[in-house]
Amino acid sequence: MKAVTKGSSRIEPVVFHTINTIFMLFVVAITLYPFLHTIAVSFNDGSDTLSGGIYFWPRDWTLENYRAVFISGTIYHAAFISVSRTVLSTVLGVFLTTMLAYTLAQSHFVLRKKIGMLFILTMYFNAGLIPNYFLIKELGLLHSFWVYILPSLVSAFNLIIMRTYIRGLPGSLTESAKIDGAGDFRIFWKIIFPLCTPVLATVALFIAVGSWNAWFDTFLYASSDIKLSTLQYEMMKLLGSTMSTNNDPSLLAGNQHNQAQALVTPASIRAAITIVTAVPILFVYPFLQKYFVVGLNLGSVKE
Repeated sequence: MKAVTKGSSRIEPVVFHTINTIFMLFVVAITLYPFLHTIAVSFNDGSDTLSGGIYFWPRDWTLENYRAVFISGTIYHAAFISVSRTVLSTVLGVFLTTMLAYTLAQSHFVLRKKIGMLFILTMYFNAGLIPNYFLIKELGLLHSFWVYILPSLVSAFNLIIMRTYIRGLPGSLTESAKIDGAGDFRIFWKIIFPLCTPVLATVALFIAVGSWNAWFDTFLYASSDIKLSTLQYEMMKLLGSTMSTNNDPSLLAGNQHNQAQALVTPASIRAAITIVTAVPILFVYPFLQKYFVVGLNLGSVKE
């Protein structure tokens, strides 16, 4: 009987690891396939793509899809605006969120619960699109670059993660610093901020991805100003233009832009746009990935 039990205890880990490995390989395959398929379509001839059968590798190689994306002269300025808003939103957002979280984590701050409740309410209640538009207008942010930065500086979700993480730091650190004569801002900047590296990376990734992918605020608040157009908004316009050009042959005899679009299809240009907008943020992720899981776990678990 003991021999049977001992044999079963040896088989169970093997069976578990085998099933677990097969399951994880399946998950990896279904996760990677859409991305690899999109890359293959982006490098394949648009007309050939319509016949189907493109999976992991382009059948008829071409760079016309990317040429149609980058032929517009405004695309480079739009990319500069997107990079600028992403960097500024991330740096300012992380710094202000951390500073506010540090303040709300102090037990002696009498308004910490009331202010914290106000931020939590914003997660459940939203004024809606039209009131937000008039608020932005009254604040003078319409057709301003700062409309991309100021309205989203502090997120309640990021604030809760950051505050929970700071509460988990030993209180003796701040007490020792205060005994040595350090002020609150010095304690925050010299002691708390460096200790928050994992959760800083997590919040930075959240803000950077959200800011990089945003295009609807450009459509609402700055669509008439080409100097404030972002890369994602230009990509959205290009996709719409490609679909209308392919549906209307009379437009094909137009300028160089229309002629370039005539060589692609909505499916191929959509794949190229997806790769162009996704690749920059994919380069950022590996540098933050090692902090991401640790920061999210430590910041979201309340003991």
